[in-house]
Amino acid sequence: MRGIDTQVRKMRRRIFAEVANLAYNSTNLKDDMEALPYKIVDYDEPEFRENIYRERAIVRERIRLAMGLSLRPENKPSHLTQGLEEMDIDEKYYEPPLMQVIPSACNACPENVYQVTDKCMGCVAHPCREVCPKGAISMKNGKSVIDEEKCIKCGKCKSVCPYDAISHQQRPCSQACGVGAIVNDELHRACIDNDKCVSCGQCMVSCPFGAIADKSQIFQLIRALQSKREIIAQVAPAFAGQFGPDVSASKLKKALLELGFSCVYETAIGADMGAMTEAKHYVEEVATGKLPFLLTSCCPSWSVLAKKFFPETIGSISNALTPMVATARKIKEDHPDASVVFIGPCASKKLEASRRTVRSDVDFVITFEELTGMFQAKGINPAEMEEDTEMDDATGAGRGYGIAGGVANAIETVIREYYPDTEVNIEHAESLSECKKMLLLAKAGKKNGCLIEGMACPGGCVAGAGTNIAVNMAVKSVTDFKNSAAKSIPDPEVNQSGVENK
Repeated sequence: MRGIDTQVRKMRRRIFAEVANLAYNSTNLKDDMEALPYKIVDYDEPEFRENIYRERAIVRERIRLAMGLSLRPENKPSHLTQGLEEMDIDEKYYEPPLMQVIPSACNACPENVYQVTDKCMGCVAHPCREVCPKGAISMKNGKSVIDEEKCIKCGKCKSVCPYDAISHQQRPCSQACGVGAIVNDELHRACIDNDKCVSCGQCMVSCPFGAIADKSQIFQLIRALQSKREIIAQVAPAFAGQFGPDVSASKLKKALLELGFSCVYETAIGADMGAMTEAKHYVEEVATGKLPFLLTSCCPSWSVLAKKFFPETIGSISNALTPMVATARKIKEDHPDASVVFIGPCASKKLEASRRTVRSDVDFVITFEELTGMFQAKGINPAEMEEDTEMDDATGAGRGYGIAGGVANAIETVIREYYPDTEVNIEHAESLSECKKMLLLAKAGKKNGCLIEGMACPGGCVAGAGTNIAVNMAVKSVTDFKNSAAKSIPDPEVNQSGVENK
């Protein structure tokens, strides 16, 4: 469904725009928040569910998450505006867990079921029955029937059916989760095991019922912008193309200034620093045999995956600051009293910014999707902005971090340029399931001597849970933005990012 303007995406954008509108214009926040579900679901006949009452109930929970509040319990009385006073602040606000399933929105989809469809021709060969190792398939009324109690979900029947008459139904959110974090509640609805979840958000963008959502900080960010203190945006390189084909970097920068940010930095500055740092780490630690391999550190879900499921690899995770954190620290050096906002494609950056083990220097994280809601609420169309000063802070290497393989390519290019006598072996994996396979191979000693890039989202950052456009379109736009950079790689004297504790 990525890149398709579905009703789920339209509803998410509407919620963000309406919540932003509350922050900008409400004079009676509690009453206006109470009225919002009726403003959004303002029709008499249901459009998506069996009745409008359920539709409004779901919208209420979406509003709470979009305002940074937690879902309400289903079995206890709780007002829609409960916790509103604590949330109505202009400082960083975040209360985990980040990803949440709205129970009333979940369809309790089949988890893993093989079913015979009406395409079955009742053929004489019956290959489905012949290959079934458990005798789970029989013929009734001339058609194949699967006994679910005997079926072991091997899929052999589906693979041999000449008419493609056997369907494999899987829960979309579970299928998208590479770490097995989607489990069931007592009503067989999806819920998230937070001990396993790495907050990549792929379950959220894969659910066709829009039952999974993440918390937002747009309300608190707008309050910060209204405070008139210095608020500085840093924009991830994956922004290219996300706000329309006619929105250049210069126009987006102008739109952000119109929104109230005092200035705009490229997060690719920190990526340039990281490329230099990780190139040095590889040369000094992997090429010399001190470490068996080096894992890149920029994708927080990839790093959390390694730490949670492969703790023996922790020593091989690069301790370079992520581009977001490195850029934030650069901003704080230039503007000590400013608050820093990271604007990017990624849900898990919200988690990274809030962790306590390493100071992130990031005060707010919003996604491209959430920023679109803020633009809509303020009536700002980035495509109509006049060209302002260009974003020209970073090199092509840093800007390429937004695409799968771009991190490893940037580090490899730096090594070949500045450490020409060092042989470098590059590997990269995208999607959590592929990342797990890569870490298994590394753990088994199959990737010694390698620099390994991991990206939780298939396609890289351009496929993050907070993006607006199709992945292939985003790849082209980021590639063009990368190629427009004045320099392809950082100069040797570029400030390398600091290191963090693992």
